[in-house]
Amino acid sequence: MSFNGLLDLSVWQLIAVTLVLTHITIVSVTLYLHRHSAHNALDLHPVLKHFFRFWLWMTTAQNTKEWTAIHRKHHARCETEEDPHSPVVLGIRKVLLEGAELYAEAATPETLERYGQRTPEDWIERNVYSRYKMLGIMLMAVLNLALFGVHGIWIWAVQMMWIPVWAAGVVNGVGHYLGYRNFECADNARNISPWGILIGGEELHNNHHTYPNSAKLSRRWYEVDIGWGYIRLFQLFGLAKPKGYRPIAHYVPGKQEMDVETVQAITNSRFDIMRQYRKRVMEPVLRQQRSLMDDEIRPRYRKLKQLLSREATLIKPKDKEQLETVLERHEILRQIYEKSHELQRLWRQRGLKPQEKLQALMEWCKEAEASGIRYLEEFAAHLRAYSLRPVA
Repeated sequence: MSFNGLLDLSVWQLIAVTLVLTHITIVSVTLYLHRHSAHNALDLHPVLKHFFRFWLWMTTAQNTKEWTAIHRKHHARCETEEDPHSPVVLGIRKVLLEGAELYAEAATPETLERYGQRTPEDWIERNVYSRYKMLGIMLMAVLNLALFGVHGIWIWAVQMMWIPVWAAGVVNGVGHYLGYRNFECADNARNISPWGILIGGEELHNNHHTYPNSAKLSRRWYEVDIGWGYIRLFQLFGLAKPKGYRPIAHYVPGKQEMDVETVQAITNSRFDIMRQYRKRVMEPVLRQQRSLMDDEIRPRYRKLKQLLSREATLIKPKDKEQLETVLERHEILRQIYEKSHELQRLWRQRGLKPQEKLQALMEWCKEAEASGIRYLEEFAAHLRAYSLRPVA
């Protein structure tokens, strides 16, 4: 006769309990380790913060400093040889299957020193969580066996696999390999799914890499960030406070005069501005030009549509050659393509004074309005209406 544990649950109840336990781990990672510790986008009440620390010690054997340092390095060195877990560099198979091992390899003293600042260094961190990493997961195993009997073995195994598979493997692997992109950030980050439920909202990886200091990961009306739902719930009880979740930029209908605040607002919302440029200028102009394209280019229309708005550093040499061929044959496409990069130089140039940036933006708009391209003229007028305040 087997021991079914103190709770003596049915199979379906055991499955439900396992899903709840692993979900708590996911919430702990996305709220505490990711949004709070690594990116400082969220303040958490000390009680909630320590619960997450304790739970992660019991279920992942990772401490705050290591996870935070490795994740910060990932953002700082994304898609380079120094990135701890880039599928672009290491291959998707290695990141999917060896994600946890890559974290362990990356936790060097140099990485912890450089990227692990502002993480807990109190007595319990030094003497328990960091000193006895394996003790927590051993206690979890004993607790599972006591509560669920022999079933506690497979429940514990699922708990131990949950973060290496979903976070270290899927988010870091698939999230830089497959999916859709709302924004053309400088790395290959992609949204795995618009419904961020299984991994606490981390599925919205392109959104996160575009706005890493945002406590909210969803950006489109159809996207769901369940982690943000928990933040709002905890906020009701005074346990959480998001520091920011959207760029400071307002569209003020009727505003015609440009000023320094216009430049600052556009810079703050630059990724969304370029998304709008794609929708308002590139796509309609490309549709008009489609009938003028020769039979060789027309079948590649969809790919060309992507390349026109793609982050330039991410375009493969073969695709770049194809894009240049099209731009040489179609002057109007070259014009809107070059204007998009001129606009991006406004916020990429370092050392320019605010008035110099304003002058550059005004010159850009003047040239756009004189281009004879209706969509470009309308977009220039659209830019004038931006401000740091909702009322001009």
